[in-house]
Amino acid sequence: MSKTAGIIIIGNEVLSGKTQDINSTFLCRELRELGVEVQRVTVIPDDLELIGRTAARFAERWDLVFTTGGVGPTHDDVTIEGIAHGFGVKAVIEPSLEGRLRARYGADLNPARLRMAMVPEGAELLAAGAMFAPVIRMRNVYIFAGVPRILQDRFHTIKEAFREEPFHLRNIYIKDGEGVIAGTLNDLLERFPDILLGSYPVLDNPDYKVKVTVESKSGDYLDEAVADLLEKLPAAAILRIEEG
Repeated sequence: MSKTAGIIIIGNEVLSGKTQDINSTFLCRELRELGVEVQRVTVIPDDLELIGRTAARFAERWDLVFTTGGVGPTHDDVTIEGIAHGFGVKAVIEPSLEGRLRARYGADLNPARLRMAMVPEGAELLAAGAMFAPVIRMRNVYIFAGVPRILQDRFHTIKEAFREEPFHLRNIYIKDGEGVIAGTLNDLLERFPDILLGSYPVLDNPDYKVKVTVESKSGDYLDEAVADLLEKLPAAAILRIEEG
């Protein structure tokens, strides 16, 4: 079985359309390549109580939880306090983060900036070599800053800790429409219930009408399923097959 993951995107600016979320796309793609199955992505506002409830619920349901956004010095940066509240602990000043901030700002270290040293009590710092915005792990919840460049940098630093057996993938490009092949795909799932099967209609390509994806963590099982599918489809309907 794969490790499973849930992703929580936090920010009023995403829900209002002021900022486009690219963090969930990045995390889904990277985690898939690492063999982790993302099962839920949700976007929530900067609401302390809601952040806490959502993080705690996700932590119970999925092996790994990733949050992005709401980490900073301003009034709407309440992710740390929210997650602390959700786990029933205090938000506290982390000494090493405080030390870095004092070294950088000196007498200019005001209460707003000092909030960037807060973590849920009992949390661990990862990617701690970064001057600012290290990843904060609270149990199985990984708290990232919302700035995409920072998130991507920190994720690449720690991502090997999440690596699992990879997914094996075949992309099959089919000239017939979904209405023609739907029954064949349904039958395939009955015979091979453990594959992950996707069917995606294409409207802007004259060469094929559907891209079918077949995935499994077992290469042999995938090969059997794909061979079975190809046997059931007319040869003339298949444009090409690619490995993912």
